[in-house]
Amino acid sequence: MSSLESAVQDKINTWLTGGYDEETKATIQTMLDDEKFTELTDAFYKDLEFGTGGLRGIMGVGSNRVNKYTFGMATQGLSNFLKKNYPDEQIKVAIAYDCRNNSDTLAKVVADVFSANGIKVYFFKELRPTPELSFAIRELGCQSGIVLTASHNPKEYNGYKAYGPDGGQFVAPFDKMVMDEVQNIASVGDVRFDGNPELIEIIGEEIDKKYLDELVKLSVSKEAITRQHDISIVFSPIHGTGGVSIPPALEAYGFTNITLVEEQMVVDGNFPTVVYPNPEEKEALSMALSKAAEIDAELVMATDPDSDRVGIAVKDLDQNWVLFNGNMTGTLIINYMLTAWRNAGKLTGKEYIVKTIVTSYLIDRIAESYEVECFNTLTGFKYIGELITKLEGKKQFIAGGEESYGYLIGEHVRDKDAVVSAVIIAEMAAYYKDQGSSLFEALLDMYVEHGFFREKLISVTKKGKAGAEEIQQMMVNFRENPPSSLGGSPVVLLKDYKSREEKNMETGVIGKINLPSANVLQFITEDGSIVSARPSGTEPKIKFYCSVNSSLMNREQYPKQLNILEEKINSIMNDLGVT
Repeated sequence: MSSLESAVQDKINTWLTGGYDEETKATIQTMLDDEKFTELTDAFYKDLEFGTGGLRGIMGVGSNRVNKYTFGMATQGLSNFLKKNYPDEQIKVAIAYDCRNNSDTLAKVVADVFSANGIKVYFFKELRPTPELSFAIRELGCQSGIVLTASHNPKEYNGYKAYGPDGGQFVAPFDKMVMDEVQNIASVGDVRFDGNPELIEIIGEEIDKKYLDELVKLSVSKEAITRQHDISIVFSPIHGTGGVSIPPALEAYGFTNITLVEEQMVVDGNFPTVVYPNPEEKEALSMALSKAAEIDAELVMATDPDSDRVGIAVKDLDQNWVLFNGNMTGTLIINYMLTAWRNAGKLTGKEYIVKTIVTSYLIDRIAESYEVECFNTLTGFKYIGELITKLEGKKQFIAGGEESYGYLIGEHVRDKDAVVSAVIIAEMAAYYKDQGSSLFEALLDMYVEHGFFREKLISVTKKGKAGAEEIQQMMVNFRENPPSSLGGSPVVLLKDYKSREEKNMETGVIGKINLPSANVLQFITEDGSIVSARPSGTEPKIKFYCSVNSSLMNREQYPKQLNILEEKINSIMNDLGVT
């Protein structure tokens, strides 16, 4: 790029002449002098969007970057929303942050802005997991809360997740109301940055204990843990907040043989031992797997920086380590919890589970076999949390999750919780070992009983302004020219969650989808394969979720049937032009 568009230049001039600090202005001027026009355009061509979940972006100077000004304006807008909606009471918020670079200092900016607006702030003195922030909001009777995290994004990113009084992320109509208030902050001059220390209270261990006590109550196989307490577990927080909470949670459950990946227990926002701090990636678990091989462990677990997602590895029938994807782990958890509740005589007809529309439909099939209601929501755990709050006191939530490695057991929080997930996964391993089995064998037995489902996620990255436009055009093309067949099977149903309509491709009959509008397309074939296309709301990606299934007669048939299903997924992706 050889020059700047006038709109970008105008915004840059505002930052160079407005109420921004001298260091920020000097950085912008240096970029101008060095003619870094592409970088400047990406940093200023738009405002960093405050979406339904908050903010997430690359750290740096500019209106489309994470910095104290974009976070300050977001917090001022949220403060205005809270003051309008709670005019006659002392408003309270809780703030937590993870290990990312600048999270602690940016969290202090957020606390200052809230307190400058007369809002009481409960401020975690050190990094804490996202689910504990959700718990603290509920425990302390807050009207809102913020956690600073960019989840599993690369080290250049940070983010700001906003929560409502139930401990879940804001949902309609409040999410739109918050976004409108943030949008109404015309300039950095509208932000009250000078905090009131008297309104900021430091919290820590007392909330940790209450949170941990709630997790311990969710154990359903205490006797198995007592007998198998020394099962060998390797855990890594990948430099993040899981190191604060998960080792003591495992200890509280009664596990006595936990090996930590010490190099990754070090809190470091540069994530020096991994390419990406994402437990979905095999590379991120490589050090944990090496440690597991060294000590002949039985279970490997690793969490993302804010500890709301967990990845696991187990040994297969040949004693080779394999990574479970999010669908495999989530389905196992739900199957285990339903089995435990049934065996304990606790299924009364009022229990339910929740998953998202892109998460394995094997979960629906299992729930049906237990006569437990299974709800499907849009992608995003806030919708699961919203449903739990809506049904609180009417029905009993057992467990739920989404394919992106996020699960929840129990009603103590309203977001995905890798801390409770980790202890329940460890408990599952102990339970099945006590039965003379393993997590891998339990997975195969589940497939034999309920059907063999195989899922795969393919993400296509398109960076910058041009990439965003390309992703939107891909969705337009799929809507205008949907595939007639995928993997050799006719497409019989097209679900467009944006228009909230589903079309029977054979009869042309159109039905309604009873979910909020979302930019998601779903193609369902005659043989039960499902492909969902969805632009990411937090990353410059378009995601394709593919699910295929078949029967599995016995454990021995698994490798052959797995190859057949993998080939089918590849055929479907080729038909879509996605590789």
